[in-house]
Amino acid sequence: MAQNISAKVVKELRDKTGAGMMDCKKALKETDGDMTKAVEWLRQKGIASADKKSGRSATEGLVGSYIHTGGRVGVLVEVNCETDFVARREEFQELVRNVAMQIAACPNVEYVSVADIPQEMVAKEKEIEMNRDDLGNKPDNIKEKIVQGRIDKRLKELSLIDQPYIRDQNISVEELIKQTVAKLGENIQVRRFARFVLGEGLEKEESNFAEEVAAQTGGKA
Repeated sequence: MAQNISAKVVKELRDKTGAGMMDCKKALKETDGDMTKAVEWLRQKGIASADKKSGRSATEGLVGSYIHTGGRVGVLVEVNCETDFVARREEFQELVRNVAMQIAACPNVEYVSVADIPQEMVAKEKEIEMNRDDLGNKPDNIKEKIVQGRIDKRLKELSLIDQPYIRDQNISVEELIKQTVAKLGENIQVRRFARFVLGEGLEKEESNFAEEVAAQTGGKA
């Protein structure tokens, strides 16, 4: 089997099939780097068809939850599939639990995908980056490239599906979902989520301990 598979070839296979990067790399290794055979390998595994299912209607599914130990962080997430039959499958329910746990572990994540981030926020990020001091002396074309790279990085930090999966850092949450699509044969989409942190947004009153004691004993602080 081929041992040295270049990132360029892996990306080419991914663009061709829509499969995840790790699946593409494995397919190329299994087929000694042969692109045509790698495509066939992915199709046999049902992985290459994952993206083709993404356009199909997904209105069934589950609302899942995760409460972190101690009850200080909680998550609700809606994950959709095409049929109630798949929604009852153990593999789908496990995916929902794992996605909820992922959200709990990622306090910076605010959106399902980069596509969901409002354009006003993107424009604001660009304005901030364009005016940074370290870019002051850069030519405009170089400055644009640097800024775009920084913005892309920042937006991915806000996107759930772009996060490395907490139980396997070699794949992203998006690739995890695609693997489940391949197993179950239906379109699966994370629709929305909410993350709750105990006391978030509340102003805690700062009390003077000495004054409290004095008030309770009838004396003066």
